[in-house]
Amino acid sequence: MRALGIALVLVGILWILQGAGLVGGSFMTGQRRWLGIGIATALAGAAVFARSARRP
Repeated sequence: MRALGIALVLVGILWILQGAGLVGGSFMTGQRRWLGIGIATALAGAAVFARSARRP
């Protein structure tokens, strides 16, 4: 589960950067919708990681 959390955070960060127009080369570049989706994905990944870190 930790790997899933890390993957979601990394993908979320990429989508945030693309939505903000800082990473080019995609249909998502400069689209504010992907900024929001990226934030939600990164937060979900952080929650998954935090939950898995508490388990023995």
